[in-house]
Amino acid sequence: MNASGKWRVRQTQDARRDKADIVRWTIRTFGPQQAQIYAETIALALQALSDGPDTLGARQCDDIAPGVFTLHVARNGRKGRHFVVFRVNGDQIIDVLRLLHDSMDLERRLAD
Repeated sequence: MNASGKWRVRQTQDARRDKADIVRWTIRTFGPQQAQIYAETIALALQALSDGPDTLGARQCDDIAPGVFTLHVARNGRKGRHFVVFRVNGDQIIDVLRLLHDSMDLERRLAD
């Protein structure tokens, strides 16, 4: 355990691309102000992972893939339709694999 007790959260290239795509789509569909709000909502979910995989709302989803967890981005009264898909990687490291819409087939998307 590191001295701060916080977990290190790393985003894969796919996760960073997902976030950029989400923000671009939100700008086109709902405007830049809403895109900023939703980007902040996603950032809050990612920040919550610094408390570890047992953060409120996270659930293990071995049915999707072994060792995979999901965390819905909706939190602190903010709405959201995306999941943070992540895996624990070593000592106090969380790798964010994807940011996927809740209507997507998560298992298929992770296999891609």
